[in-house]
Amino acid sequence: MQGLITKSTGSWYQVRSGDETIDCRIKGKFRIKGITTTNPLAVGDVVDFDMEPEQGTGVITNLHQRKNYIIRKAINLSKQAQIIAANLDRALLVVTLASPRTSLGFIDRFLVTAEAYDIPACLIFNKLDLFSEEGLEILDEYKAIYENIGYPCYSVSALEGTNIEEVKSLLKDKVTLISGHSGVGKSSLINRLLPDLDLRTHMVSEWSDKGMHTTTFAEMFELPQGGYIIDTPGIRELGVIDIEKEVLSHFFPEMRERMNQCRFNNCRHINEPGCAVLDALEEGEISPSRYNSYLSIYNGNDTRA
Repeated sequence: MQGLITKSTGSWYQVRSGDETIDCRIKGKFRIKGITTTNPLAVGDVVDFDMEPEQGTGVITNLHQRKNYIIRKAINLSKQAQIIAANLDRALLVVTLASPRTSLGFIDRFLVTAEAYDIPACLIFNKLDLFSEEGLEILDEYKAIYENIGYPCYSVSALEGTNIEEVKSLLKDKVTLISGHSGVGKSSLINRLLPDLDLRTHMVSEWSDKGMHTTTFAEMFELPQGGYIIDTPGIRELGVIDIEKEVLSHFFPEMRERMNQCRFNNCRHINEPGCAVLDALEEGEISPSRYNSYLSIYNGNDTRA
């Protein structure tokens, strides 16, 4: 039998096959060639499974080839990698300028990861209801950084429902990952998209300005207008994994389009003469925050906020 993994709880997977959802486990030591992660399977994977009639559960026996997947590295001593989801049409990052603040470095790491795994990405700036006039000006500056290099940006208020219809049209007939820090309003946004779900939400902690995790495991939900969204646990920190320094600039669109203009084929875009990227930075054609993110990732620095 064939099915789609719609929820992962670590040792068990919910697999949708036709109109049924079956709890399945992995057969023996299930490993995927070339991928070493904490989870061999993820939400969005298409799998084969056999039923265990006596238990009413299934055993996953085979993974179908993935179109793509997105991965993250935990920032801890283990440096273990985790597949967040697979077979995506788009990755959507929910960000906030305050309560909690999403840093530009975190945004850039997410976008680099999406680029590396060939997943189109866009940004959703939430909590529009909290913005002052000054905040709206900063929001416009943030959006300009990313819209100028080809990333669609949307401003919404999940709390008040502002501009939610734009997001709905964006998601139609697509499989979309929704990610972001804890507390940015992912669950509130999903509740707007799917009111019947009534996902749990928590206020942002006043003493730490960090959100509390309300999603424990990745889970896929079907949209009434067609398509699926995948809700993921909030990410406190994001490490970039499996990207060699020599190709890092390929995943910055504004650098990628200038690489052939550099004097040297192996230009690192750091201090080389005749570097088109550095020239563009000096001319104001590349955002300093984006370039700083490039240097930070290049030098192996991870970010928490």
